[in-house]
Amino acid sequence: MTPTDPRRPGPADALSLPGPTAPHALALVPLAGRYAVCRLAPGSPVPGWAAGEFVSVTRTPDELSVVCPAAAVPGGVACEPGWHGWRLAGTFDLTTAVGVLAAVLGPLADAGVGVFTLSTFDTDYLFVKAGSAARAAEALRRAGHTVPDGAVA
Repeated sequence: MTPTDPRRPGPADALSLPGPTAPHALALVPLAGRYAVCRLAPGSPVPGWAAGEFVSVTRTPDELSVVCPAAAVPGGVACEPGWHGWRLAGTFDLTTAVGVLAAVLGPLADAGVGVFTLSTFDTDYLFVKAGSAARAAEALRRAGHTVPDGAVA
């Protein structure tokens, strides 16, 4: 997509937050289905099963990590299945959006909910184990964030 693509918000649409202590009321959009976080050997090629509406592939010298729909992962792959995901709605400017993740991670830490996060150029994604998703949604709502009713299956 190009910067003039109407599906891609431009700089004027980016959320600019004033600083790390500013309150952030964020909207979270649920991702459909359950996800798995997988670990492959560092030299592994990106697997063909790493496909779907949301997929993240990260290569480091120590591993190849794949986050994808749990149903896509074949047997025998080292993975942690059962993650519920949310996308933080909006586009966040990489240099001025300070405290966005802290605004959601703080309430979850206070509620004792473990979290896995991913960031992209435009936004952040938050994953919690499916068994903790209802507790996470309630903690986020208490902190002033918008989590749609029925967003946790």
